[in-house]
Formats: sequence, C-alpha cells, structure tokens
Amino acid sequence: MSCRRIGQEDFGFGDHRGRRQSSLDDLAGLIDWSRVESQLADVSSAAKGEPAWSPLALFKAMLLAVWYDLSDVKLAEALDDRGSFRRFYGFSASEPTPERTAFVRFRKTLVSRGLDKTLFDAITAQLKAKAIRVKTGTLVDATIIASASDEDEDAHWVKHKGKPAVHGFKAHVGADADTALVEEVAITPANVNDGKAGPETLPDDPGEVFADSAYRGKHFGDAVRARGGTPRVVSTGLWGRDEAETIVRLEAWNRPIHHIRARIEKIFGTWKRCYGLRRMRWRGLAKAAAQLRLTAIAYNLKRTMCIVAGAA
Repeated sequence: MSCRRIGQEDFGFGDHRGRRQSSLDDLAGLIDWSRVESQLADVSSAAKGEPAWSPLALFKAMLLAVWYDLSDVKLAEALDDRGSFRRFYGFSASEPTPERTAFVRFRKTLVSRGLDKTLFDAITAQLKAKAIRVKTGTLVDATIIASASDEDEDAHWVKHKGKPAVHGFKAHVGADADTALVEEVAITPANVNDGKAGPETLPDDPGEVFADSAYRGKHFGDAVRARGGTPRVVSTGLWGRDEAETIVRLEAWNRPIHHIRARIEKIFGTWKRCYGLRRMRWRGLAKAAAQLRLTAIAYNLKRTMCIVAGAA
C-alpha cells in the first residue's frame, strides 16, 4: 500500500519556545500512538490511483472532530488552518491536508472491519493502566441519542413519561466508579430495555456495580455476579410490616447508590453538550456504534489527562 509521508519538513510554526501550549500537545504525548498505528497498519483510505493518507493521522482527525464537534467539511477546513490541529495530526505548516472524502472512506473502512471496537479496547487498556490503581466499582447506565434521520431503519421510536418521543438509539455505558473512565460501551435501538443490554457494559471483575431501577431483575444481577461483582441497584420497594420503617430502609438503601451512580450523568452531559452526541451523524447501527466508540475514546483521553495532571 502506497502511503503519503507527512511531517518531513520543518513544521515552521515559528519559535517553539514562544509558542502557546495547546491541550492537544499534551494529548499527543499521553499514550503510545505506535501501538494504535499497528492496529491500522493495513488500512487505506486512498482514492483510486492516489497515495493513501496515514491511517493514524486520519484516526487522530476523527478524534479532533469529536472534541470540537466538527463535520467532515469543517474538519478539513480546520486542519488546513489551525496550527494546533496540524501538530496533533502530524503535518508541517505548508503541507496539504486531506479533503473530507478521505475521512468518509476511512470511517467506512473502520466500520466494515470493526476496527472502532479494536481501537477502543486498545486505547482504553493504555489509559486504564495510567489512571486506575485499585478497582472498587462500576457505574452502569444508558442514554438515548436521536438518529440521524427518522428513516434510519436500525433505530426505533421510544417514549418516556413526560418527554416527547424520540427516534434513535440507546448508548449503554459501563464506567469506573472512581475515575469515571468509560470501560465498556454497547449500542442498541432505543426501545431495548436497559437491563437486557446492561451485561454487555460490564468489565471483568467490576466490583460493586451501581445502577438505577431499570437494571432490576435476575438477568442483570446474575451477569454481575458471574463476573465476580456485587449488584447495587436502586430499589423501588421493600417488604416490611411497618410502612414508615420500610420507607426509611428503602431510602437508606437507595441514597448511597443514587449518590455514586449520578457520576455517570456527567459523562453523558459532556458527550451531548460538548462532543455533539445529541444526534447521530450517520445512519445505521454499525455507524452509530463507531460514533459512540470514537466519542468514548475522545472522552477517555481528555479524562485521563485530567487525572494524570491532578496526580502530578
């Protein structure tokens, strides 16, 4: 596979000592990107008869699109214009950058080969080694994301009490209870029950697993225990002879669970407010899964950078 060589000339961004440091410069040094590159070694996004762009550089571009909520067109424009983007991407100041069609072809290849899952697992393993010291618990929850179009046949309508109906998908997430790093993700049509899909979000040896009342039931509880964990699920009722005493016991059980599991709402808030995950960009379950995993990777990188900086 013929591949373009980038970043061969002097970057030409002026005096590096006087250059304003970008968070992207810190992110560039956070993990061993060569291990990511090895996962993409045989990926080509080249148009017929043209040399391919570096697959690692295109993957980094996908992360930039998430962090800055950019369409393919806006991403191509930003890469051509912004010095911090070029440094993270690996381009010198005067080199040409990819057109949006290169991102489309690259993303199509990622989806067709299932590499979004491979990359998520590989990068998450590196980040967990940096950030997680002792595993104590796992947060499990799901959030609904509107589909790119009401004509997306892989999505489904869902209606919750007091809220308008949504046509879309449901993102199921398992995150570390202490660091809030996302460890596992899954995606389903929006009408799939949380408890049914919940086992797919459980990491190995999850510790105490905190979840809301949608995860009640034998199916999810058995899956947690099978992985060596202990379910801590919000209860909606307890048996008791005295009503007042039963309510006190119920609140005592639920209060610490609510307090801990609420941390996962901050993850969903970041994804939707900052990373554009209020709506899927592309149609189909496979492409929705790719967008979810790219978002989780981008979030985990930024989250790990904060954890490492706080521990320094």
